Amino acid sequence: MAADIVAKPEAKPANPCFSSGPCAKRPGWALENLGRAALGRSHRSKPGKEKLAQAIALTRETLRVPQDYRIGIVPGSDTGAVEIALWSLLGPRGVDVVAWESFSEDWVNDVLNELKVEKARSLVAPYGELPDLSQIDFANDVVFAWNGTTSGVRAPSADFIPPDRKGLTICDATSAAFAQPLDFAKLDVTTYSWQKVLGGEAAHGMLILSPRAVERLESYTPPWPMPKIFRLTKKGKLNEGIFQGETINTPSLLAVEDYLDALSWAKSIGGLETLFARSDANARAVRGWVEKTPWIDFLAKDPATRSNTSVCLVFSKESAAKDADMQAALAKKMVAMIEREGAGYDFGAYRDAPPGFRIWCGATVETSDVALLTKWLDWAYTEACADAQQTA
Repeated sequence: MAADIVAKPEAKPANPCFSSGPCAKRPGWALENLGRAALGRSHRSKPGKEKLAQAIALTRETLRVPQDYRIGIVPGSDTGAVEIALWSLLGPRGVDVVAWESFSEDWVNDVLNELKVEKARSLVAPYGELPDLSQIDFANDVVFAWNGTTSGVRAPSADFIPPDRKGLTICDATSAAFAQPLDFAKLDVTTYSWQKVLGGEAAHGMLILSPRAVERLESYTPPWPMPKIFRLTKKGKLNEGIFQGETINTPSLLAVEDYLDALSWAKSIGGLETLFARSDANARAVRGWVEKTPWIDFLAKDPATRSNTSVCLVFSKESAAKDADMQAALAKKMVAMIEREGAGYDFGAYRDAPPGFRIWCGATVETSDVALLTKWLDWAYTEACADAQQTA
């Protein structure tokens, strides 16, 4: 199908970074902002411990974590935080692992094939859909990702989790925290990484534990070997030091300073509601473009489940690309064209997802930049289609 030629846009996004992790730095970020980092000091020194404790305290304040929940900084980014929870907590009950994209399918593999937990089962939905959440058995422990980073599908709320559940809920919230409301009363373990909504640096994960999760840790010893960096208890009691800034391994104090900078920025602009509003505005900008553009559509079929951070798009039936191979080639070409122009970086679909685009719309991204990227997508589509016709 021929596409009307669209002129190359004159304006480019002020910040062309649309990666889903590490994500765009906050507006106004500069390396000079990190001048107070405790560089060259031990993380066990007084200044090092103070920085780590401050990161935990600001996290609690900004994310509104209940006072009786523990917050720890752990190695391995969000993946490390999730796997620490799985290895430490699972075993005494059956487990339901709920997945609707690539990373949550990793947790399925961990539980069923690595830990081989008895009475474990998976509830898996294809890209663009949620599983039937009513089928979850909350007498079991439940593992799920709040927001599917590679599918753009999120849980619309925590209403599917009963307050009187018997098992623990373990929630990978890495691309939801600071952009979507998290009902901590329904979450026993919550994990995320610094490099998502706040645009921090990679390698550090956050592990948030409810009193119920702590009780499990202190009353249950897993049957499998536990690597040192996974150990949350000492002599049957929670290692409280981890949740006061005494990290299991050596953190980057430069990255810690960057995280503190991001948290301070979040507080300065109005806190959680403003972060939510910024992400929502960015997602609305994409939605407005999709609604008037016949060749593109959302991967998430139900509007109620569409992410406001990792916004995933696919070619519609109206597009010029009629099969998966054509769509993959067209998406790759369009991304390359826009990157060459310096108008947008790292917004291609995840490698295991259907061909298309993934535009990060988290709070550090400006809505004006999202709107400009959509204009470049219009231009790249018509140019790529015209090239294909000429070579056909």
